[in-house]
Amino acid sequence: MIRKKIAVVGAYAVGKTSLVQRFVNGIFSDRYLTTVGVKIDKCEVEVDGETVMLVVWDLEGEDGAHQIRHSHVRGAAGLLLVADGTRAQTLEIALRLGRELEEVLGPLPSLLLVNKADLRADWEVTEAALVSARSSGRRVLETSALSGSQVQAAFEELARDMLRDA
Repeated sequence: MIRKKIAVVGAYAVGKTSLVQRFVNGIFSDRYLTTVGVKIDKCEVEVDGETVMLVVWDLEGEDGAHQIRHSHVRGAAGLLLVADGTRAQTLEIALRLGRELEEVLGPLPSLLLVNKADLRADWEVTEAALVSARSSGRRVLETSALSGSQVQAAFEELARDMLRDA
């Protein structure tokens, strides 16, 4: 079986842990629990006839006081950059983290997940910002940990990209 490490990064409270729990356990909890350091989960996916064991590193959110530890992302084969659609500044943080981590790790398969699609009417992230992210080469998916929308697809798409990149 192929094993691939994924680092899930973004600002605090964007839904990183909720996305991981939705993917790994198929559940959503509205209880907010701050991740301290890193939480590691594993889940198998089937892509293109291959079984891939994803080792998902859910990293503590960045908030100015806490910075992403590069030691936590070393060895990652892919990145999920997570932003909260209802907080525009989290998109910039996710994009900056993507650039910084690619400087440290080199080019990696990555996806930008703009979470909380179930609250689309309340989004501060504009369509123009999404178009800008896409035109700069980022692949963007709008996800909802609450409803599960695009969550499985995001992890499968990243797994597929990592297999191609191997």
